Amino acid sequence: MVNFRILINAKGEAQQIDSNFCADTTLTLSPFILPRILAGEAAAFELIKITGDQSFAEELINIGKQINLNMIIEHDLSKVIGDIPAHRIANTGEHLVQWQTENFDRISQALAEYWTEENIFLTKRATSNQFIQEVKNLQHNIEKLEQRLDRLTQQHALTDK
Repeated sequence: MVNFRILINAKGEAQQIDSNFCADTTLTLSPFILPRILAGEAAAFELIKITGDQSFAEELINIGKQINLNMIIEHDLSKVIGDIPAHRIANTGEHLVQWQTENFDRISQALAEYWTEENIFLTKRATSNQFIQEVKNLQHNIEKLEQRLDRLTQQHALTDK
């Protein structure tokens, strides 16, 4: 896990700080969703966990949604290597990030399917619920059988007298 601590001063500028400062808000995200955020996938921003000042965190997330890293990189590269090569490099980088994100999603889905279907390491919710219901039905049937046995035992005891 990587921690970044920044202070946003009165001018709205971000400054790196040490761990002695108490944070007004904390944004926690998994490293697995970082490529999705960098690719600009809106749904990935919903996976960010917020603690502290909710409105401040939401404003930071909204700012993050509006940042187009591809344009920033392209602009900075164009100053060094020119507009056309910078555009091509930025597009290649964007496609690479999208490709990696899609591959990660496909691999995750394949592993989940393998673990639920082929090598039952995980179970689907419906399968778990069905198993729980079957156990409840079995318990109910056992109780009914015990009651029947008790009645038969009582009847047998009465007939022996």
